[in-house]
Amino acid sequence: MKEKLNYQSSCLDAFKGQVNRDILVKPGNNSPAITVHKSLLSASSVIFKFMLDSDGCKAPPGHTITLPELSYLELHALLDFLYRGELPKEKLDKHIHSLSVAADKYEIKFLQKYCEHHMLASLNTLNALDLLEISDTHKSYPHLRVAAMNFIIENVECIVFTPKYDAFAVKNPHLNLQITKASVASNIKKKQRI
Repeated sequence: MKEKLNYQSSCLDAFKGQVNRDILVKPGNNSPAITVHKSLLSASSVIFKFMLDSDGCKAPPGHTITLPELSYLELHALLDFLYRGELPKEKLDKHIHSLSVAADKYEIKFLQKYCEHHMLASLNTLNALDLLEISDTHKSYPHLRVAAMNFIIENVECIVFTPKYDAFAVKNPHLNLQITKASVASNIKKKQRI
């Protein structure tokens, strides 16, 4: 355990300091780029590895890559995670959606699992629809999809009769249909038990 903490501490020190950084990563909102270690990006993601190492896309030292879907704070959270292997709960809560999108898009497997675990642990009536939508859009979260759907069906009265659900149903008619079918099937099973 001590070795892991030492490793994480040295990675974090490298992130916070300007030690041998060789590539700039720019967010999509015209904020300043952040210098990072190309080797860390390559080790974290096959997509980053391809972007940085392939002949057609080889990024020379000092080159800039842009992650257009992330703001500066979201990019900082992503890089913080890549260097530490974890995030403070407040930062994770704040950026969970953007981090899960980035984890899926760039195939950052450990971050995908980390985000899914956090989303499963935080599942409640206020965020169940959002988490179902994330799991539908980003196929890397199959456990989240099942858990969110089951949770919605178990709490259908609290979730469906809200303005949030009305907006969700218009935006996601296929998920609305799945919720309706699952809810009806659940009611049929309950009646058969009686």
